[in-house]
Amino acid sequence: MKFHVALFILAVAFFHGYSADDEDAGRLLASKNVLNQYLVEGRDLTIEYRIYNIGGSAALDVKLEDDTFPEADFDISSGSLVAKWDRIAPNTNVTHAVILRPLKYGYFNFTAATVSYLPSEKSSERQVGYTSAPGEGGIVNSKDFERRFSPHVLDWLVFAVMTLPSLGIPFLLWYSSKSKYDISKAKKN
Repeated sequence: MKFHVALFILAVAFFHGYSADDEDAGRLLASKNVLNQYLVEGRDLTIEYRIYNIGGSAALDVKLEDDTFPEADFDISSGSLVAKWDRIAPNTNVTHAVILRPLKYGYFNFTAATVSYLPSEKSSERQVGYTSAPGEGGIVNSKDFERRFSPHVLDWLVFAVMTLPSLGIPFLLWYSSKSKYDISKAKKN
């Protein structure tokens, strides 16, 4: 019973300390997602960032930075790993996407990006937060991916050429035999 009372007092103190200025401040939630189903070396990899403002006022001077993709491992195809917004209105969201190209295969740990912003016009202290982290993902070797998912047109063409003699020769023998008997039936009638 004493534990419940202490927990209630702690909760009241926490919410009492949560002032009206805090309710009017902008609060951002951010997520980072890898949109590709298969991560393949040398092929485009799409990373999407979503930032939601759940606060009561606009978040100002919002800056998204992701320095988790080393230049030795990834090449930027489109977009930027740094994005800025002047303001994000309350109860709205923004989306930013980057297209990267992995240069190496193996496992890669996709960690969180940094989001910094001013929570209100009155505030001069920047809030710093982090996006969600998608976690570890395996980047597949391009040769292995092609071996597994390509249509194998050349393989099927070689198969067709190789089976043609074993199917074609018996067909030609049957057809020549059939045509001889059809001609002799026509002469008898």
